[in-house]
Amino acid sequence: MRLSLASALDPSLAGSLVLLHLAVVAGGLALLSSASVSASANASASGLESVRCRLQGTPLPPAFSQDGDFVIGGVFSIHYFVHTVDHSYTSMPEPLQCTGRMDSRELRFSRAMIFAVEEINNSSYLLPGVTLGYQVHDSCSSVPMAVKVAFQLANGQDPMFDTGEQCSGSATVTAIVGESASTPTISMLRIIGPFGIPQVSHFSTCACLSDKKQYPTFFRTIPSDQFQAAALAHLIRHFGWTWIGAVRSDSDYGNNGMAAFLQAAQEEGICVEYSEAFSRTNPLSRVQRVADVIRSSTAQVVVAFVASGDMRNLLEEMDRLPSPPRQWIGSETWVTDPDMLRFGLCAGAIGFGIQRSVIPGLRDFLLDLSPQKVSNSPLLTEFWEGAFGCVGVEEKVCDGSEDIQQLQAPYTDTSQLRVTNMVYKAVYAIAHAIHSIVCEERENSTVNCDKKLNVKPTQVLERLRRVNFSRNGYQVSFDANGDPIATYELVNWQIRERGKLEFVTVGRYDASLPLDQRLDMEREITWVKNSTQVPVSVCSESCPPGTRKAIQKGKPVCCYDCIQCAEGEISNNTDSSDCLICPEEYWPNAERDRCILKPVEFLSFHEVLGIILTACSVGGACLAIATATIFYRHRTSAIVRANNSELSFLLLFSLALCFLCSLTFIGRPSEWSCMLRHTTFGITFVLCISCVLGKTLVVLMAFRATLPGSNVMKWFGPPQQRLTVVSFTFVQALICTLWLVLSPPFPIKNPTTYKEKIILECDVGSAIGFWAVLGYIGLLALLCFVLAFLARKLPDNFNEAKFITFSMLIFCAVWITFIPAYVSSPGKFTVAVEIFAIITSSFGLFFLLFVPKCFIILFRPEKNTKKHLMEKTSNDIRY
Repeated sequence: MRLSLASALDPSLAGSLVLLHLAVVAGGLALLSSASVSASANASASGLESVRCRLQGTPLPPAFSQDGDFVIGGVFSIHYFVHTVDHSYTSMPEPLQCTGRMDSRELRFSRAMIFAVEEINNSSYLLPGVTLGYQVHDSCSSVPMAVKVAFQLANGQDPMFDTGEQCSGSATVTAIVGESASTPTISMLRIIGPFGIPQVSHFSTCACLSDKKQYPTFFRTIPSDQFQAAALAHLIRHFGWTWIGAVRSDSDYGNNGMAAFLQAAQEEGICVEYSEAFSRTNPLSRVQRVADVIRSSTAQVVVAFVASGDMRNLLEEMDRLPSPPRQWIGSETWVTDPDMLRFGLCAGAIGFGIQRSVIPGLRDFLLDLSPQKVSNSPLLTEFWEGAFGCVGVEEKVCDGSEDIQQLQAPYTDTSQLRVTNMVYKAVYAIAHAIHSIVCEERENSTVNCDKKLNVKPTQVLERLRRVNFSRNGYQVSFDANGDPIATYELVNWQIRERGKLEFVTVGRYDASLPLDQRLDMEREITWVKNSTQVPVSVCSESCPPGTRKAIQKGKPVCCYDCIQCAEGEISNNTDSSDCLICPEEYWPNAERDRCILKPVEFLSFHEVLGIILTACSVGGACLAIATATIFYRHRTSAIVRANNSELSFLLLFSLALCFLCSLTFIGRPSEWSCMLRHTTFGITFVLCISCVLGKTLVVLMAFRATLPGSNVMKWFGPPQQRLTVVSFTFVQALICTLWLVLSPPFPIKNPTTYKEKIILECDVGSAIGFWAVLGYIGLLALLCFVLAFLARKLPDNFNEAKFITFSMLIFCAVWITFIPAYVSSPGKFTVAVEIFAIITSSFGLFFLLFVPKCFIILFRPEKNTKKHLMEKTSNDIRY
């Protein structure tokens, strides 16, 4: 079965193939010649049904092959490089040849494909009576070789063949397994895709291959890098790493995989210090520069989305010079490659790998290499000589006596069958697709297969979309994008016996589960330096609660300074971006990590200031009562009778009330205390000043009454004095009543004066009412002061006017200074200022009006006589 390029296209368009031939002929690809295309065009014109065509270039023999009823192609990167030569364009180019080291793991992949085919051929339930064949090619890890293999698998190896209806639309293979790398796979799909040949890859993980518009014939048994990138970002965030470095292969695999990872990392809040790309085909200086970037970086964690061959070159360069320890996070390609375990600097590396599996009988098949099998295969001969070190060494020649059972190499290591199982499942998926086409189950449960049926690749393609089976306990199916269900094992490089590195499965990741259940840690991880302590990789240390992050200018968001929250704000989480404002009645604690209720403050009886003011208030009241007692006991004495004893007793009573009314300002404000404190203060002070005013008027009237012909005292006798006091007090009582009725004082919580506490205070309600009360007191005090000032030069026995003058002067000075002090004092000190003014003015009146008299009564009784007072008066009049 063959597929001619000319036969796949309309003959009228065949001329366009000449450009394709010229574009790839330098690589020695097996293409149709332009002469053949011309012949095809002529044939179309003449109506001929077939044309004789000749392949351009030299076909490459497959590494392994076997004929069968249906042939499956296989493409693996068994060698690392392809030998390239400069083309002169004057002669036919030399055939492409693989060179460099052999990847024995890839050899194992190819042999696993052969094992699966032979196992199917021996199966009684899958394709019974049908023989599958295979053609396994080595792509040399290069795009040109992969493209040539793709053409060869499509056209076959015969140099001359006819293109007619009998072979139009057919290919030499029904499906292809491979390639191992994404970039060669993409190149192959560009060639075979238009012909509908399905390709099932075991190791091409580029997320771009899920695009069915570009790659409709692609399937894979390994999950897409889209899932692996999300898993790696989830893993990094799980361990709290926010500052990482990133390196990638400069290929479709590395570039697309890293792009998906960086997007997922950004969503997880992870910052990348650097992102470097390189390839094993780059100059050594390029790899050295990447190694130097890793060495000089501050990120302790390095994510490597790198192909095994590229990673090998980088680690060799890192090994060349002492390098600071780094925590490596690897993609599946290299982190589960046994050949990489020789790099001790990666001890502690972690990464996601395909689930480890068991394939019964595979190890025996791999080790079943007889000398005849080896000698018949140039590829196995190269492997054998390389594995046992007998290539190019004269004194050591391989004679077939070497024991492969004792060989320690990736080829023989079946303890970590991960990608190998993907090859195994790919072959079985193709076999199941073919089975569904050529086989049918009869009534007696027997299966009948028609191996002569002409199976087209497009039929296999259609059936592959619907395969769903289980093999060795592993489910095989494809979603709409040709991808399997993404499940991974978390692999850790741990140092085991005798310092040997081994792969240890420490967890699992299942992309089909909810986000918080996808990562399941099963064992303890051994980190870099063989430590059990999770390494730290952050640009800035975490900001503790009580602070917020401030991004450093010109740096990624993970680089920040920790700024303490402002007053009134808190942050109760680590690494908060913003601080939260506490509610009005709350305030941050000292650490600013939680809001606490603001302490409520008011002038209390239990605090020092309250105790002092209370003592002064009670002490003043006691002095007033004591003085009243003294006056009452000496009420018949000359000095008491001469100073209007009735007004004196009333004044002492009002002073006692003035002292005691200050107590209403102390304590927790309530509705009653707020209304009582200002009204009581206003009325008692007016009563007090009214009494002083009455005494002042009495002094003035008494002096005028001593003048000849004056009868003024009859108009200001005791009834008039009482009426004066009552009248002045009634006016204040009326003002207070209106104040309480219209807009009374009330208790409030003041959260603004102090940010960190709440002041309980009384709001005056009506400012007009408050200042009216104070204004009326001030008016009476001013009037009293003026009258007392006019009476200051009266005779000594009536010298009470001088004391009234001084007392009113003190009173007015206190209350004038009270106004700015009251307005500017914060919180409870406003109340303290008001109490201080009340007590000070009361003591001023008390000491100047009553202490001199008490002194005479108690300590100078000889002066407390009418004769003494009259003599003093006479002397003053004569003077």
